[in-house]
Amino acid sequence: MNQKNSLAGFRNGLGRFGDAMHDRWLSTPGWQRWVLYVLLIVGALLLPSESLAPFMSPYTDWASILFFPIGTYVVLAIGLNVVVGQAGLLDLGFVAFYAVGGYAMALIGTRLGWNFWLILVVGIGICALSGLTLGAPTLRLRGDYLAIVTLGFGEIIRITARNTDEIGGPNGVRGIPHPPSVEDFKLFGVNFSEVFGVDPLKYGVLDPRPYYYLLVALAVIVIILVKRWEKSRVGRAWAAIREDEDAAEVMGVPTFRFKMLAFAIGASIGGAMGVLWAAKAISINPNDFQFLLSATILAAVVMGGSGNLPGVMLGAFLVAWLPERFRGLQEYRMLIFGAVLVALMIFRPEGLLPSRQRRAELQEGTGGMGTLGAEVPGPDSQVEEVASK
Repeated sequence: MNQKNSLAGFRNGLGRFGDAMHDRWLSTPGWQRWVLYVLLIVGALLLPSESLAPFMSPYTDWASILFFPIGTYVVLAIGLNVVVGQAGLLDLGFVAFYAVGGYAMALIGTRLGWNFWLILVVGIGICALSGLTLGAPTLRLRGDYLAIVTLGFGEIIRITARNTDEIGGPNGVRGIPHPPSVEDFKLFGVNFSEVFGVDPLKYGVLDPRPYYYLLVALAVIVIILVKRWEKSRVGRAWAAIREDEDAAEVMGVPTFRFKMLAFAIGASIGGAMGVLWAAKAISINPNDFQFLLSATILAAVVMGGSGNLPGVMLGAFLVAWLPERFRGLQEYRMLIFGAVLVALMIFRPEGLLPSRQRRAELQEGTGGMGTLGAEVPGPDSQVEEVASK
């Protein structure tokens, strides 16, 4: 009993600290917020610094893992958070949209020779259409039924790619073109290659930093769009669907239409990341899009705090970084990583940085990734006590 009380006290303390920080953020003047946003972007651009490499990644190239897996996981987690965290739809096949984007870049780039930027726009459109195609027949399902269908969709995409010789079969596609380069880039008369030792718009094979800068730009655009949607009528409709879909429908919310929109937006973000990743990787094959990637991104969303964008980004960063940081421990690193996840579920089941609204949903026993088709007891719910009465 004492152990339970101390555990609950620890969780409540963390919750109060998070609430205090959130209240302070809400009272912060707008110009201070913008200053912090700019500092965060500058900090993200400075991350590939060689001075950080010995601590952040002593066993692998720091700039390379910043692009993949860290940056890639962050963007994918933002996309999956739209579907899972905001709309409450459990999607276990998110890797399928990442694959569609990657194959769009590979096939159009190698066979039609289109420009990267045009392929990026077309790839996003194809992935949005894929999301609608998947959502139209399946979004009338809920909870674990929807999860099973989306899991099957992810596997269908991968197996179809492996068994279709016209798109490379098991060998995939090679010779994918890079984004067009701009050498000796200058801004306000400053030559970046001479001053900083990197040409930020020169996309080659050896230097991963230009791709990372491009990923940061993509992430900033995605974050702005997602936050705008979250604070709009669309975001409020998603929250209503997540909390109680039946009640939302009775209140006049066109639930099916908004769920389709969530799927299309999430798929577009996953597809955009797939296009960018394929443009760097040069070659792709079906084994790059295993179900494990969907499960890992979902773990990042839950670990960070489903529904809260900063928490989701933090969760994705840790899920991608920790195994690389402790790579020297070989197979034991995954054991330690699993232990960290278990400890998190014990001490922080709502995630590292949950939103206040999502934590309230969990405490009411309807949290998690939506209700999953049933009432889900939260950490502080009294379901067992009520049932015993």
